Parts: sequence; structure tokens; C-alpha cells
Amino acid sequence: MEEFMKEWRRGHREATLLDPVVVEAAPDSLDALMAEMGTMLASYDGLDMDAVVLKIMAMLLKMDRKVKSSRIGALFNRHLASLGIPKSMHCLALRLAEEFAVNAAARSPVPPPEHAPRLADASFLHVVLLTDNVLAAAVAVASAVASAADPARLVFHVVTDKKSYVPMHAWFALHPVSPAVVEVKGLHQFDWRDGEVVASVMRTVDEVQKSSLDYHRCGGSDEREYRRLEASKPSTFSLLNYLKIHLPEFFPELERVVLLDDDVVVRKDLAGLWEQDLDGNIIGAVGVHRPDADGGGICIDRTFGDHLNFSHLEVPSLGLRSSQCAWSWGVNIVDLDAWRRTNVTETYQLWLQNASSTS
Repeated sequence: MEEFMKEWRRGHREATLLDPVVVEAAPDSLDALMAEMGTMLASYDGLDMDAVVLKIMAMLLKMDRKVKSSRIGALFNRHLASLGIPKSMHCLALRLAEEFAVNAAARSPVPPPEHAPRLADASFLHVVLLTDNVLAAAVAVASAVASAADPARLVFHVVTDKKSYVPMHAWFALHPVSPAVVEVKGLHQFDWRDGEVVASVMRTVDEVQKSSLDYHRCGGSDEREYRRLEASKPSTFSLLNYLKIHLPEFFPELERVVLLDDDVVVRKDLAGLWEQDLDGNIIGAVGVHRPDADGGGICIDRTFGDHLNFSHLEVPSLGLRSSQCAWSWGVNIVDLDAWRRTNVTETYQLWLQNASSTS
């Protein structure tokens, strides 16, 4: 079996070097291949095994390219659909916006004034969600409250954009999660008078957009095309994506927060995570490495190679490997005080700039 696999891998490498004309002329299915072999048998005394192997390799390569092409086509169609129907136009969001306009209860303060002091009280457990998805935010918040041993200790900070603020506010005004507290805040409601904060945020947005535009201009392999379409999703350009790197600036009164993605369903009490000793580190994250029976393992999320350009001379000097697992943003505990004592945000912006200049 080992010899067979070596021979197969060698053959696959050779197949990738086949003339594109040969690959295009290859049979489309096993039945078509058998029919061609039957024709060859009828015309000659025997089969030319080298020719048969070549046809099989060409057929497999052709099928592989069709699969990749279909994958890109499906992603492209999904991309068009996401562009055509922004979240603010979904039925739930429209109904909530109408409710906000006609129902005073939907416009009531979130949180109620008597609970406002909790928003900066370090004795409470603070959970941050950055999202424009009302339903997803509702599920994440409700599941965290349902799983908490002491839900009265929970304070949720839901940050959304201006177009999603009205439906998000209406939902949590009409569906309170007492005894927990929810704050809904739009980006337009933050104090933008601090020029340094504004400049820092806009620098991040500018660098990410430049990197994305450079990425879009790159052509080539199917895998690159696939990633290029992933990068062009509307969410890629959402300011909400980049606020994670500015958490200390947007929550200056808080010492630490639990950061949840909006696709998370919480099934355990977050208090255990909140009380984790990070030993001076900034972030505690869920591991994404799963060991296998051979002592190796796989990444169930992205690797550093998906985030960093390892052809850049400075990246290998960091002691990282492109195949090394990155962490998942799904559930994180963040020490904001430790973050403020570092230059993590500036370093992130520097690497964004490097990625743009070397793309």
C-alpha cells in the first residue's frame, strides 16, 4: 500500500504538468473512459497502458478542476446574494424598525436608567458583541443568560452600526433579559471627540481596505480566486470587523471583557471563563488544534498562513509557521488593562501596512 501511495503521488505530480489540451480532451466520466478503452481494444491488439494511465490522470485532473470551479461559482453566487439583500432589509429588521416608529416601548432606554451604573462597574461580568445581526445577537445573549448560574451578574454591550441600530434597540427593548442588563450602542453614539481614537480607528479601516483592494487585483489559482471572493464579502468592509482591535479605546472604563462572536450559542456559565488567570497575557482564546492518532493534528479554523504573508522577510523571524493554528475569535476573554500597557493595536496596524505594501 505504501509503494502504491508513493507511485500515486508521483503520478499526481506528473498529471498537474499535463498539456491543458490533453486535460480538456480527457473523458468526463468513468463510463466515457471505458468506452474509449473499448474503442482502443477494437482498433489494436492490446492496450497501451501508458496511454491509459495518462488518460486516467488527465480525467482526474479535469474533474478536480471542475470541482474547484463549481466551488468558486457557488461562492460567487452567495456573494451576489449577500450584496443584494443587506441585513438591514431583512424582514425581521424591517418589522422591528416599524415597531420602533409606532411603539413607545420599543424606543425605551436600553438599559433602563436605573441600571446604567452597571455599564462601567468592574464587579459585573461584561460581555461584548460587535454585530449587525439582530437574530444572532438575540440568540447569543439569551443562551448566555440561560446558562449562567447568576444571570444578574451579566452585562452585555451590543455594538452595532447605524443602519442596524434601530432594529437592534427595538429587539432588546421589547425582549429584556432580566435580571441581566443589555446595552445597545450604535457606532454613531460613541464619543468621537477624541481625535487620537478617531485617527487610530480610521487608520485601521484605511489599511484593511487597501489590503483588500490589493488582494482583489491578484489573479491566479482557483484557491486564490476563492479567497479573493471571500475577501470581497460585504462584511469585510464593515467597521464592526475592525473594532475588535480597538476594544480598550471604546471601553475605557472596563478592565476586562468576554468577547463573543454573534454565531455563538453559549452552553456553559461564562463566570468560569471570566475568572481565568491570564498570567499577564492579553487574550485567552479557544484552541483550534485537534490532535490525531498519529501525534499530529489539524486546525479546525484558520492558520497563521491565512493571516500573514510568509513571503515577507520579517514574518519567519517571528518564530511562526504558516501551518500553525491561529486562535478563534468565537469566544475570548480579553484583559483590557494588559492590552493598554502594550502597543498591540499599533503593531497590528503596522502589519496591515506591510501586507498592503508587499501584496
